[in-house]
Amino acid sequence: MKRVLVVDDNVKIVEVLSAYLEQEGYSVATARDGESALALARESRPDLALVDIMMPGLDGLELTRRLQSEWDTPVILVTARSDEVDRLVGLEIGADDYVTKPFSPREVVARVKAVLRRVDRSEEAGDVIDVGDLTIDRERREVVFEERDVELTRTEFDVLATMAAHPGRVYTRLQLLEATQDDAFEGYERTIDAHVKNVRKKLGDDPKDSRILHTVIGVGYKVQAR
Repeated sequence: MKRVLVVDDNVKIVEVLSAYLEQEGYSVATARDGESALALARESRPDLALVDIMMPGLDGLELTRRLQSEWDTPVILVTARSDEVDRLVGLEIGADDYVTKPFSPREVVARVKAVLRRVDRSEEAGDVIDVGDLTIDRERREVVFEERDVELTRTEFDVLATMAAHPGRVYTRLQLLEATQDDAFEGYERTIDAHVKNVRKKLGDDPKDSRILHTVIGVGYKVQAR
């Protein structure tokens, strides 16, 4: 049974999400602040955490950093529609996905399932991909570019590995979203732009003179050695 940690200072949201997740067969632990969530994570090591960004004390972004750095816990952030900056920052620090308020509990459950499936699938993969000076070891979740180790978040890794598996093939945002998250949701394709931007920055690959990760204007992205 997969364990999901729900963290939100809104009691009603916690109750609703817990009920829907338990109905789908998940074991649910809940917390109303970041410090309590960390304590629960140390005890039960959840398979995934649903984290509200706006909380008193230790906020959702800092909690995400801690969960990622200590246990590499998959995180789905919950944010208000106006929190565009927070959402992008959340993706940069390693959140696997996000949902915006107001949301459908069924959509949240679907996204939980999608992230957990992706995590399980990536752990089973065991091949090495080489494209020019880029090497991706799927089993070890390691990336080397131009003889330098590159640290990527889980989603960044999956986006890059998906394209690198088929060098030269152009992927649309929607195709990358479907390939890395199983389920595509309308309006979320632009998160791929944030992930690609982060990958480029970490690779040190200038988009104006790219050596490996290219933009195809009006279409999407591709990985191809220059």
